[in-house]
Amino acid sequence: MRKYIIRCMLLLAVVFTACDSHKEFPDDSLAVTHILCTDGQTLKYENYKQSGKEAIAILFYVNRDVNTEGQGYAVYLWDIEPVAFADSTGATQGTSADIEAFDGNTNTYSMYVGKEVGSPLATKVFDLWRYGQSAYIPSVAQMRLLKTAKSVINPYITECGGDTLPDDADECWYWTSTEVKGQEDDKAWLYSLKSGSIHETPKLHSHKSRPIITINY
Repeated sequence: MRKYIIRCMLLLAVVFTACDSHKEFPDDSLAVTHILCTDGQTLKYENYKQSGKEAIAILFYVNRDVNTEGQGYAVYLWDIEPVAFADSTGATQGTSADIEAFDGNTNTYSMYVGKEVGSPLATKVFDLWRYGQSAYIPSVAQMRLLKTAKSVINPYITECGGDTLPDDADECWYWTSTEVKGQEDDKAWLYSLKSGSIHETPKLHSHKSRPIITINY
């Protein structure tokens, strides 16, 4: 009996040691609805109200996946006015065209630096960098995350003076930074924040966008 108890104690010690050696716990300092300020700090809404800081975005996703870049995503408080995805067609703009990838940042940069085709959309978003926040056009996958959090974060967007994420059928369509696979020369995806559906759309059409920002510490 004594030997059995000792063996059990040794087994438990091994289990607890193994668990203790793997300390990839989530960052409890971040939470959905936290406010991202122009100085890069994220604050609970109550702390933000007392801080006197200027809000620029609302945290809508906290990353629990070690394979995904950044600690989370924040959505910019305001829409970007309707502009075209590209100023001409007939060439790809270097996005992944992967509707499952969280790669809006990479996509936006590829659109911005493209030599064959200019992107009024990417240029507009790059103009937001005056605050030092690297805003970009979300991919289809990142827009899906945003829609999931919409009802939770909309009250905070309103409190911070931003444009609420719409449900109206005429106002809910936004550019993503994802080109349509097999038709990259001419089309990119629009995303509906009402239904979650995507529509392949000619790049020369003008539509609004809603930039997001990756939180990195």
